[in-house]
Amino acid sequence: MTTQTSTTAPADTRRPAGRTALIPLPERTARALATAGGGLTVLSSFLAWTWTAAFPGNLTIPGYPGGLQWQVLVAGALTTLFALASYGVKGTRWLAPAGTDAALRLSALAAFGTAWYTIAAISIQLGGPINLEPGGAVAGAATLTALVGAFALPFDRPELHPADPEDTGWDRFTHQLANGWSVFRATLSTGTPSPLRNLPSYLEILIITGVLALALGVFTYGIGTEYDELFIGFLITSGFGFAALSKAGLIARATQLTGKHQNLTIAGAFIAAALFPFTQSDDQFATIGVYILIFATVALGLNIVVGLAGLLDLGYVAFLGVGAYAAALVSGAPTSPFGVHFPFWAAILVGAGASLVFGVLIGAPTLRLRGDYLAIVTLGFGEIFRITVMNTDGTSGPDITNGSNGIASIPNLDILGFDFGAEHTIAGFTIGRFANYFFLMLLIMAVVVLVFRRSGDSRIGRAWVAIREDETAALAMGINGFRVKLIAFALGASLAGLAGTVQAHVTYTVTPEQYLFAWPVPPNSAFLLAAVVLGGMGTMAGPLVGAALLYLIPNKLQFLGDYQLLAFGVALVLLMRFRPEGLIPNRRRQLEFHENEEAPATLTKAGA
Repeated sequence: MTTQTSTTAPADTRRPAGRTALIPLPERTARALATAGGGLTVLSSFLAWTWTAAFPGNLTIPGYPGGLQWQVLVAGALTTLFALASYGVKGTRWLAPAGTDAALRLSALAAFGTAWYTIAAISIQLGGPINLEPGGAVAGAATLTALVGAFALPFDRPELHPADPEDTGWDRFTHQLANGWSVFRATLSTGTPSPLRNLPSYLEILIITGVLALALGVFTYGIGTEYDELFIGFLITSGFGFAALSKAGLIARATQLTGKHQNLTIAGAFIAAALFPFTQSDDQFATIGVYILIFATVALGLNIVVGLAGLLDLGYVAFLGVGAYAAALVSGAPTSPFGVHFPFWAAILVGAGASLVFGVLIGAPTLRLRGDYLAIVTLGFGEIFRITVMNTDGTSGPDITNGSNGIASIPNLDILGFDFGAEHTIAGFTIGRFANYFFLMLLIMAVVVLVFRRSGDSRIGRAWVAIREDETAALAMGINGFRVKLIAFALGASLAGLAGTVQAHVTYTVTPEQYLFAWPVPPNSAFLLAAVVLGGMGTMAGPLVGAALLYLIPNKLQFLGDYQLLAFGVALVLLMRFRPEGLIPNRRRQLEFHENEEAPATLTKAGA
């Protein structure tokens, strides 16, 4: 007689999902606290926060917000609007098509972080909290109230797995951290945005115009921050503010509208960028603007190689250097051994052509490699270029690049009698040297954007994407992988050389130290690759936004000294953890990184 033993599966001991809150308060009370806290935050911005003007921004004048008070005012207003939208107040529902609570929590974090950072900075710089006026205390209490109310709102609790009884102490600790992270993510979960209504065309164009004007205003404010405390506050406010707008669904709505009117949006973006020099009173910030454009142009060229074709290039900055050196050698610099002075149109062709030739010469023998092997080869090419121009000084090698001293005293451009080194008056505005180069780089960027769009939408562009997704499958379908990759490599190199031509004239001098793999000051290969990944690989706007951030933030964080790269690296790690697909991702990559999450209605595999 056989005995049958029945085995039963162990019971699922996961903590069930349900509605919960981080802070145990009634929902009505929590929502009222968030609303009242947001309103008090706005009012506190009009009070004096300290008694002395020694703190930057002069926060002593009641009724006239200054400096960091403006940022707290904006964050408080955003918190109040989202709180009113959560009540369904008429005229505010459009603010949160994907839901209000997650956006409310992030906007409250923006107000709280900026206000308490300001309070701490005042206390540290002026010698203690005693230097705070009642307005500062009101701001601290109001933002804390709004934060408590926002995080006391209920949310859908995720299913949590209990720890294994056999786990060690460290395993239990990491398990608790993972569960805590799951709960926190649940507090920031959003619903599906409601479908976009068909608006009149003129209204959609007005909305796009408003979005571009807001982007120009935020960028101009960030680039024009006059002191360190103001820029750190700007990072806190803009970071959490952008996240709040994204969770509310407004970023997705704006993306839908700009995608619907893509040509109009691109034209409007260039018009907004052209207005930037007119918002500056001198060349101080126009200088940063022209360097951002150079960096962004090179990043967009790298996006063809990395984002579209999927080729990991770690020595891309060398193509920028090839273009800069080639143009410097033929532009009439007294330190050039050739002694020739080509006009700009000829110099730019020389720079772009030299980079194109080097791209083909490097790509032809190496593009049969894949993945890490290709990355190592391109990294080696970048270092070979830098060492070569360092040694062609007439001592270690032929006298071509003047070694470590580089090509100096490169003359300013003169195109059809327009001297880029002189000031010019346009419509009553005085435009200085760097503003002149800003407009020139804007024209070059327009050419690069046109090339990127046309190539990305062409048959060769679709072949790049096919190789990026699965090279073996693309080869099986008859795509000539080597030729397609070589075209991407050569095109990206020539675009980098185009930007390098202008860089040589803007900086007056080209030296080997400008083209390292990694350095605190961009452009370099590490920062270029980070700009593409951070902004969003394969998109047109992503690398432009990523390049602007990666140039502006290190430039403004120079006061950190030796800790600059540490802080910057931590920021990149956090951003890649929270938004691995990039700031402006294409739909396919967004689906890949969030395949286990519920996709919005506008984000489908068919649309990817």
